[in-house]
Amino acid sequence: MGRIFRVTGSAVEADGMRGSLMHEMVEVGNEKLLGEIIRLDGDTAFIQVYEETTGLTPGEPVRGTGKPLSVELGPGVLKSIYDGIQRPLEVIKNEHGDFIFRGINAPSIDRKAKWDFTPSVKKGDSVKPGDIIGTVPETKLIVHKIMVPKGVEGNVESIKKGVFTVTDVICTVKSGKQTHKLTMMQTWPVRKPRPVDEKLAPEIPLLTGQRVFDTFFPLAKGGTAAIPGGFGTGKTVSQHQLAKWSDASVIVYVGCGERGNEMTEVLEEFPQLKDPKSGLPLMERTVMIANTSNMPVAAREASVYTGITLAEYYRDMGYDVAIMADSTSRWAEAMREMSSKLEEIPGEEGYPAYLASRLADFYERSGRVKNLNGTTGSVSIIGAVSPPGGDFSEPVTQNTLKVTRVFWALDTTLADRRHFPSINWLTSYSLYTTRLDDWFVGNVGKEWSHLRGKAMSLLQKESELREIVQLVGPDALPVSERIILEVARMLREDFLQQNAFHEVDSYCNVEKQYRMLKVIVSFNKYANKLISSGKTIDDVMNLPMVTEIGRMKYMDEKAFAESYNKIIKEMGD
Repeated sequence: MGRIFRVTGSAVEADGMRGSLMHEMVEVGNEKLLGEIIRLDGDTAFIQVYEETTGLTPGEPVRGTGKPLSVELGPGVLKSIYDGIQRPLEVIKNEHGDFIFRGINAPSIDRKAKWDFTPSVKKGDSVKPGDIIGTVPETKLIVHKIMVPKGVEGNVESIKKGVFTVTDVICTVKSGKQTHKLTMMQTWPVRKPRPVDEKLAPEIPLLTGQRVFDTFFPLAKGGTAAIPGGFGTGKTVSQHQLAKWSDASVIVYVGCGERGNEMTEVLEEFPQLKDPKSGLPLMERTVMIANTSNMPVAAREASVYTGITLAEYYRDMGYDVAIMADSTSRWAEAMREMSSKLEEIPGEEGYPAYLASRLADFYERSGRVKNLNGTTGSVSIIGAVSPPGGDFSEPVTQNTLKVTRVFWALDTTLADRRHFPSINWLTSYSLYTTRLDDWFVGNVGKEWSHLRGKAMSLLQKESELREIVQLVGPDALPVSERIILEVARMLREDFLQQNAFHEVDSYCNVEKQYRMLKVIVSFNKYANKLISSGKTIDDVMNLPMVTEIGRMKYMDEKAFAESYNKIIKEMGD
């Protein structure tokens, strides 16, 4: 047992800690505050404490637990709301009230809840780590697969069917003279990636129902994306939309250092939302980690690791998982604060020199994989970045871009014009586009690549023409170029803009996206044809179909199909 001799904010130094391990969890002070050893120097340990340290005094005890910071994994994780170190906030609220007092703790998974376990192996079967030994209906949407934990290999000696708690022994595995007793719960250190058999190529898109993402800058299942933007550009709403509508089986939402009112909105809104496929509440496949800006800063650093470990656990069952981290800038700021307290040599803008490697370690835990049990799963990471003043040249944004393959750049100018999502189509990019083209062409429409390329070309041409228009006005342009400006406006307003709060427009499936894009691109060709036959540009833009195209995104499936067929027939395409 060690003793505190210095307290600096959330950093505590203790001596008498010889024999302790790096990243070991410790209980700090008389109130047993949770902390983690982040540096060892002789018998001195530097500890980051995950709770408020006010009142800690030199001489108070520090006790090691002998275990690293770990999370509990098992039935009951879904539908839960945790803080950064996996304390169940709803349980704590019910037991202690609205305020979390120091030293409060509670089991991450309910020890009293009972689950209906159905075995999938029998006595005498050989099992190894990662193998599925049975299933539990965790929610109406997700079947929880009970897996053999690390370090257990041998033959099944006994296995039970029935209703059990997560601590009841459901299976025994014999390996030589040793017998392992298995329960439905296991633990895993958050800083250690869970093992996989093989990483697979990212060839299947993560569909989000957001037109600017799916059509122009798609993300693959198992991919990584960064969504940076200044204050008020819509990072949080974009993350909410992705969490609500992406076709991942499981969603892990990490509110890391964001304002409490934003997280409150998520917590209030999600239970009311319906899954577009099943019609059941989205919370049936969601787990939330809330570590807001008024919570201890050190716990932000732990929250992203807690989230990615939970995501990997469900990936190992064969599910596609999407993790939303909002925002990694707050995580980086927590690292900067701890680094300064440790008196480490600062890097650019005061961030620690290891910022890039920590970001890389986190994003590299993504991927579409073949699991140890033969199933295929994926973890897709979407990290919001909050650069001060919207400056994308700052260290967190730049180091994030080095390790992510999709860049969704939020633009302050677009946000000021109330163009949402305010993704700048000229600076954003996706390195998965070419790889995913085959899927879109085979599953959505054979013209997918052509239509997207033509639309991007029109938007880029519009950007070039705008400079001329600002100098001499649109009337000085040839009619063909004025048509480009009008069609590009339709692309921006009728296709790229999407209302997150509209009952219909909030979610747009890829088939509707394809048809909407086809109508607008075909209209460009049709408009030029009418101009060639002697019509004026005013005649063309006053056609009834122009108004109808603008209303398409708000139409339900039946009305949209009728409108689409009517317009395509009228244009003769």
